[in-house]
Amino acid sequence: MILPAGVALAVYVGLRTASSHAAAERYRTEVVRLGEITQTVSANGTLNPVVLVRVGTQVSGTVSKLHADFNDRVHEGEVLVELDDRLFRAQVHESEAKVGDARAALELAVANEARMRQLHRQGFISQQELDQVEEAAKAARAQLALAQAQLEKDRTNLAYTVIRSPVSGVVVDRQVDVGQTVAASFQTPTLFLIAQDLSRMQIDTSFAEADIGSIRVGQPVHFKVDAFPDRSFQGTVKLIRLNPVTQQNVVTYDVVIAVDNPDQILLPGMTAYVNIVVARRQGVPVVSNAALRFRPLEPAPVAAPPQGRGGRAATVYVLENDQLRRVSIVPGITDNRHTEIVSGEVKPGVQVVLEDRQASAPASSPAGTFQVRLF
Repeated sequence: MILPAGVALAVYVGLRTASSHAAAERYRTEVVRLGEITQTVSANGTLNPVVLVRVGTQVSGTVSKLHADFNDRVHEGEVLVELDDRLFRAQVHESEAKVGDARAALELAVANEARMRQLHRQGFISQQELDQVEEAAKAARAQLALAQAQLEKDRTNLAYTVIRSPVSGVVVDRQVDVGQTVAASFQTPTLFLIAQDLSRMQIDTSFAEADIGSIRVGQPVHFKVDAFPDRSFQGTVKLIRLNPVTQQNVVTYDVVIAVDNPDQILLPGMTAYVNIVVARRQGVPVVSNAALRFRPLEPAPVAAPPQGRGGRAATVYVLENDQLRRVSIVPGITDNRHTEIVSGEVKPGVQVVLEDRQASAPASSPAGTFQVRLF
């Protein structure tokens, strides 16, 4: 059957319209727009005091008194703990007695030396006898100095039985109790941990080598903690340590982040979820990352690659005249949801394809399909 020209034209227009609607319904698209995009790198870290002092003991003994406990504020020089000092006092008394004995022996040797000098001048003794007396006096002086040094050592050890805080701060940990015996050895035991100033803290974290190149000292940092999930805190990159850490062939670098904690609600040991802003662009073309991941079922025409800016290329697909066209672009920074378009034919206002709905939908039955044949 041959249709009249007017009817054929109407059918053709209807088919084109239906095809256009079908293309619009098949593909989920998005219009490229101008916007702001911020790129960050993320990591987990631990909040720690800037200065954490481990207070130990230099002498062995039994704890007799405790003067500080958890969360106590202490001042420099304040007594924290006392050890049983009876043995140390006895040693001091013994050394004092030895000093007295050595002093008496020296006085006797000096007096004997003076008499022997006089006898030597009168010719009653030989030079050898005088030399022996002089050497005895020197030995007595040395014995007195040795006894005095031992006395000073014993007095110092006695003073060490009273353990004082080396800094002003807050006791964050106590690892000793009354009656406990502490032993000073090559590794001094830790009795207290004192945070010098909890109003200034730091986050100790690490970043992979792929991210460390974009991190600079002084960059702003945003982080959250589980204790305050609805609140965001700020910090600043303070230090990037040059010593790499390799675990299972993964290279990371330690980064220290300075944090102000004036109200002291951030506590040592909290886990911090860190985001560092490494780049920000405003008023640039942005596209959803879904457009960069999209690939059609059928091949599409290829547009010329972008010129002039260089860099790595990416591919997006635009919908023109109900047909897909492949376009190459040079992507910029990304926030993991959107990506900056540095160069390419994709400009603001262009529709890019995000998804082919037909690819995930079940195949439709050909039954009931209306087809018109044009002669």
